[in-house]
Amino acid sequence: MPGTRLLIAYGSKHGATQGIADELGEALRSVGVDAVVMPADRVSDVSDYDGVILGGAVYAGRWHVEARRCASRHAAELRKRPVWLFSSGPVDDSAERRDIPPVRGVARWMQRLGAREHITFGGALTEHTPGLIAHSMVRQGKGGDFRNPERIRRWADHIASQLRSAG
Repeated sequence: MPGTRLLIAYGSKHGATQGIADELGEALRSVGVDAVVMPADRVSDVSDYDGVILGGAVYAGRWHVEARRCASRHAAELRKRPVWLFSSGPVDDSAERRDIPPVRGVARWMQRLGAREHITFGGALTEHTPGLIAHSMVRQGKGGDFRNPERIRRWADHIASQLRSAG
């Protein structure tokens, strides 16, 4: 696995999904994977990577536009390498209690790209999240940070083990 380069690209509106991508990158680097984390809209080429993790926040049942655009722009190259997808978004503990399947659009991308798997992580809605609706929800007690760093690290370890067995 040394020498394995993995791209972690994300579409994030307010930073929670970026935090998940950063946590994945840190966990993978700790086990020897050369993990590069970047916003999906900055990805210009995926051909230098041995695998790709692509994630996006889900809003109103749709995956983040930059994650969708990245998948579309690089579909041909993504189909040639291992790909994993993740979503973030539930601002409750539902992602901890059960496996949340991908929304319809992400399920289609899984099929188009031949993705190995998808996972949904909890999102975050805190007093630092911009926007009137977000602030109102937080004031009503409907906010919180539902990202679970341990669950994120476990998924990173799972991906690292798949990379090891493929190499």
